[in-house]
Amino acid sequence: MRQFDIAIVGAGLAGSLAALALSDSGRSIALIAPSARATDSRTTALMDQSIAFLKTLGLWDDIARHAAALETMQILDGTSRLLRAPPVAFRASEVDLPAFGYNIPNAPFLDILDARLAADSNIVRLEDGVTAATSFETGVELALDSGERVTAALVVGADGRKSRIRDGAGISVRNWSYPQSAVVLNFAHERPHGNVSTEFHTESGPFTQVPLPGNRSSLVWVLPPKEASRMRELSAADLGRAVEERMQSMLGRVTVDGSAQSFPLSGMTANHFGKGRFVLVGEAAHAFPPIGAQGLNLSLRDIMALRDLIRIDEPANYSGIGERFDRKRQADIRSRTVSVDLLNRSLLSDFLPVQFLRSAGLHLLSALGPLRSIVMREGIEPLGSLKAFRESLRERVARKQA
Repeated sequence: MRQFDIAIVGAGLAGSLAALALSDSGRSIALIAPSARATDSRTTALMDQSIAFLKTLGLWDDIARHAAALETMQILDGTSRLLRAPPVAFRASEVDLPAFGYNIPNAPFLDILDARLAADSNIVRLEDGVTAATSFETGVELALDSGERVTAALVVGADGRKSRIRDGAGISVRNWSYPQSAVVLNFAHERPHGNVSTEFHTESGPFTQVPLPGNRSSLVWVLPPKEASRMRELSAADLGRAVEERMQSMLGRVTVDGSAQSFPLSGMTANHFGKGRFVLVGEAAHAFPPIGAQGLNLSLRDIMALRDLIRIDEPANYSGIGERFDRKRQADIRSRTVSVDLLNRSLLSDFLPVQFLRSAGLHLLSALGPLRSIVMREGIEPLGSLKAFRESLRERVARKQA
């Protein structure tokens, strides 16, 4: 039976990044996941804090050539309701950044991570599935599909919504669903996007175009399930025309790349994010609609928090690391989950007071630069506005002392 300090189960973006982030900790690490992986044509928007984290891992130079900068993010009211909101543009230059972050296609992102993992001698890759996880006094025993068994002082569950690790830890979840499906695709367009991401708010949910390198963009189009199915059945030419029409021809003629994917929208959050010698990251801990570019950014903050704890604790002290991790992640995960849920439900509501509050909020963001700055910094990093205020205060004090 092989023994490791840390076993990470799941080799998607979250699991792979967790393994690379912990590989310099001096701990022995196993990354456990089947080798087969479905083709992923989606993209991921990472904010400035996450890009800085990738740089500390030495990954950004390889990823950058596949990425497109997000310099401006604008919201347009695409509804036909009585109470409509004004356009709101968030510009990275307003918070002294060249870009809020970057949009990265998942397929080359995963290829880069796989290559880096293969070259890391401190990470042992076990291409196998986990059938059961059993905790005992000094560690956790993992039973693998092949019949092999491994033990670890700490197990990190990065194995998605149906996490076997979460089940093994005895952590329950709360699930909810929405009357919506998301159509996801990539497309080419005649006019340059200028590194501007545009989110139309519609009665069925957001329609969000995000830049890719060149005259290309990715799209998440939230629709009623029947309409999403109809869109998927359209020819590439007809689907391109539908996208162009919804965008009001802002980017000119649209040509869809490949085929569209769709999936029902739902949410899930674990009732605890760690327990004993178990820690949950990524979609094993939290999952919600692809709104506001929060998904992987939240997962990377899971990994950052875990890395901080690993640096403090020795493997002999991992028996309560799950509870320490849970306390560390509760506020961030709960607040982001509630924010995304409320925003999505506000778009679906026909209740006039809800429409009024949403419209009034966007009016304030459009008119008040300081409020817009706070929202932008919080979107990039939790307590980002407070950190910016402290830095500004220190600079003022330093200037006075000089």
